[in-house]
Amino acid sequence: MDMTPKQIVTYLDDYIIGQNDAKKTIALALRNRYRRMNVEPELREEIMPKNILMIGSTGVGKTEIARRLAKMMGLPFIKVEASKYTEVGFVGRDVESMIRDLVYESINLVTKEFENKIKDKIDEEINKQIIEKLVPPLPDGATDAARESFIKTYNKMEEKLLSGQLDDKKIEIEVPKKTHVEIIDSSMPMDMTSMQESLNKMLGGLNKEKIKKEVTIKDAKVLLRDVASDKLLDQEAIKVEAVKRAENGGIIFLDEIDKIATGSKNQNQDPSKEGVQRDLLPIVEGSAVHTKFGSIKTDHILFIAAGAFHVSKPSDLLPELQGRFPLRVELDNLDEEALYKILTNTKNSLLRQYKALLEVEEVELEFEDEAIQAFAKYSVTANEKTEDIGARRLHTVIEKVIEDISYNADERKGEKVIISKALVEEKLDDIIDNEDTARYIL
Repeated sequence: MDMTPKQIVTYLDDYIIGQNDAKKTIALALRNRYRRMNVEPELREEIMPKNILMIGSTGVGKTEIARRLAKMMGLPFIKVEASKYTEVGFVGRDVESMIRDLVYESINLVTKEFENKIKDKIDEEINKQIIEKLVPPLPDGATDAARESFIKTYNKMEEKLLSGQLDDKKIEIEVPKKTHVEIIDSSMPMDMTSMQESLNKMLGGLNKEKIKKEVTIKDAKVLLRDVASDKLLDQEAIKVEAVKRAENGGIIFLDEIDKIATGSKNQNQDPSKEGVQRDLLPIVEGSAVHTKFGSIKTDHILFIAAGAFHVSKPSDLLPELQGRFPLRVELDNLDEEALYKILTNTKNSLLRQYKALLEVEEVELEFEDEAIQAFAKYSVTANEKTEDIGARRLHTVIEKVIEDISYNADERKGEKVIISKALVEEKLDDIIDNEDTARYIL
């Protein structure tokens, strides 16, 4: 997507409060990807992405910034915790699996885009199959009068189908029998994945029968969508586009990278942490990873690493790995003002979500400004007294205040409930004052 860094930052301002340095750094990194694609091919291969290291406590918006951008720009994005790779051989996964996950994400993304492009054709195919069940085709030797009558019936039925009048009518449809479950387990070694794929193909070839189901027309439209999509979509084109997008636009968010740092002072560190860093190196530097969709080059995938770095420091990472994250950005802890703005100035804020949820029960929620300020104040206090979990504390604080209202919503149909400062204080004062209680409840 052709957006300037300023436009990218403006978009992020609707969802994330503050953190301007981080927004600016990521906006530039993404703009440089667009610039790279428009450079002459010879030089394009030489321009490597500038990977980013984000330093900041939990709940300050590290993941949200990266996720929002990837979604906005239609780029494949996955988030992985670096710490889980330390358990390989027990319950962990090999580091290359993150690339395979990215490709699957890319396939899903591109498939949806292709489906949207031919949405009308897919709908047309589904309707055609349903009408054929309702109005069976005429035999070859039918008379002109019969043909005329058939066309009239067909058109009338099509009209009813499109208007939704037939949604509850039951019909019998045929859908392919699933002979295997598609296991998308990217942690499997490549040779095992290939073996499993061959087995799936063999089972699929042995049993191509269809099963009959009696369902409502409304459900038939859903069940037949996959069949129609498979028939109309160009799977090869999807694969080629998905691999290209994963290689040139993929973003991998490596969270908790501080958990695999090994400081020289700590001699009792888990040796597997350094092993994970060494495994990460070739992938971040640029290598080829084998997937079921072909070989994926990781040279131009953008890696965004993030961590709180409370115990360790970025300098505790291997020097080679540090060098692969040249852009460093520190995120600010959230103060009372920032938390207040998160509740009032962001699109789809928590307060808006709670209002919408209770509207379903016909209960109108209204938050007084003083109550919103109290939410921010109590969240900051709870963060100071217990663990600092940033904006996530707002979830627990607000939930505690409106818990009873939400629980009794069925009895309060048609009411307007005002959340006042007094109510917030009544619900939270005792909890916040007692540090032990606050630690367990908030």
